[in-house]
Amino acid sequence: MAKNVIFIKDLYKHYETAAGPFPVLKQVNLSIDSGDFVAIMGPSGSGKSTFMNILGCLDKPSNGEYTLDGHKVSQLDDAALAKVRNQTIGFVFQGFNLLARSSLLDNVALPLVYAGLDRAERHARAKILLEKVGLGKYLNSRPNQISGGQQQRVAIARALVNQPRLILADEPTGNLDSITSEEIMGLFEELNQDGITIVLVTHEPDIAEHARRQVRFLDGRIVEDSLSQNRKMIEETV
Repeated sequence: MAKNVIFIKDLYKHYETAAGPFPVLKQVNLSIDSGDFVAIMGPSGSGKSTFMNILGCLDKPSNGEYTLDGHKVSQLDDAALAKVRNQTIGFVFQGFNLLARSSLLDNVALPLVYAGLDRAERHARAKILLEKVGLGKYLNSRPNQISGGQQQRVAIARALVNQPRLILADEPTGNLDSITSEEIMGLFEELNQDGITIVLVTHEPDIAEHARRQVRFLDGRIVEDSLSQNRKMIEETV
């Protein structure tokens, strides 16, 4: 098992335009160890969303090295890349992305369809995770019958169903009120304490404070990589 879940070295990303290459990421270097909790921050256009897409193997760097859980991403063909992504990463999005006409149980179980598990096993694992996130009473409910915070809990359960080592969360509290946001971040903290590595994008400083590290992007470069203030105070007193 790799110590570094994520290892990035001299990563560049540009997009081709009519005016020539448009640089988005410039010489990015970052390593994230197993069990870490990292908040990615930065203003609009700073490159953080492109960076998260690359971390999730949804986009490819133009140059540089990206190693995910010991696998050099650039050396994998599409089938191998999909396998590594599905086995290693769970995704949580701002918009929940739940199927409106399916039960919460079926929403959570959906990734297991592609893993080839039978229906009974899929539902058994989904039920355990819905109970873990506090929604065991709503197995047969549909997304429009529960609150936004509960829908995000369903999305987190779905992200966990393949037992990933890494969760990538893109503005996971962006559609939630402040109280519900704290509840969701408390759940992420519990998952991190269970050993799951978490990387999330947020523009909210109070949300970023739940992470151990804060990595800030500006104009395509990392300009800061530091302990969150809360974690710094904890580690200074230990």
